[in-house]
Amino acid sequence: MKVQSTKYKVESKFKVMRTLVTLGLSLIVTAAIVAQAPAPAGDAKIGKKLFAADGCYQCHGYEAQGATPTGPRLGPKPIAFAQFSKLVRQPIGQMPPYTVKSLPDKDLADIYAFLQSIPPPPDAASIPALR
Repeated sequence: MKVQSTKYKVESKFKVMRTLVTLGLSLIVTAAIVAQAPAPAGDAKIGKKLFAADGCYQCHGYEAQGATPTGPRLGPKPIAFAQFSKLVRQPIGQMPPYTVKSLPDKDLADIYAFLQSIPPPPDAASIPALR
């Protein structure tokens, strides 16, 4: 009887673990799909003006290059729009929250378009002074 009881416990634990792994993988896939959702259309020129007017540059720099003591780099190649939007609306750390009332979704889309438009810096090997 004890052998069957132990076998049942092992099988039961295996089923629970399999269910948890399946659930975890499902959540990861769902999060990846949501994160890859396309950003809403925005105007990069307007976004650049808003980036300055709303004070984003004060912590992140005019070209969104960021700085360790003030704010992280936002461009080039910004994070997915869903993550960006969440961090703007519900920031971590010292950044103030920008609610829909203070920064409408359209303005946020324009700022994100600006961040997407920032070209990557030149390769160090292409800069003569760095050779």
